[in-house]
Amino acid sequence: MERVPMTIYGLKKLQDELDHLQKVDRPQISEEIGIAREHGDLSENAEYHAAKEKQSFIEGRIAELTYKVGLADAVDPLKMSGSKAVLSATVEVINVDTDEEKTYVLVGPDEADLDKNLISVTSPLGHALLGKEEGDEATFKAPGGEHVYEILSVSFKEIKM
Repeated sequence: MERVPMTIYGLKKLQDELDHLQKVDRPQISEEIGIAREHGDLSENAEYHAAKEKQSFIEGRIAELTYKVGLADAVDPLKMSGSKAVLSATVEVINVDTDEEKTYVLVGPDEADLDKNLISVTSPLGHALLGKEEGDEATFKAPGGEHVYEILSVSFKEIKM
């Protein structure tokens, strides 16, 4: 089984979701199914079928999260150091063509959120940044063509999710 890379913040987020599903959503849907059963003929009971479908989704998500949490390879950026871009690093870059500066945080696939500049290490850009240091160039292909970013700095700090 392959480890699932993520930051400690991403792991906490998955654990919180798992906890909520197990302690809140699962009992609630069980209660909804019980109430729907009381309404009679199950073959024509839309409430019952909707609740069973929701239960199936919840149980599937619980199984998925249990798997990911169990295989989590969590990294604490506050315990990291060095000059290379790795999982949990905050990387400042400049687009060589446009001179546009951006700051990204390298995270696991389940944590990625481009609106918050959290990019997955498995994305084209994230993968291109891995292992790079200040002054290095990272080249990657995107839908708009090939891009080249120069790394301005690599640091490790708390991540805001």
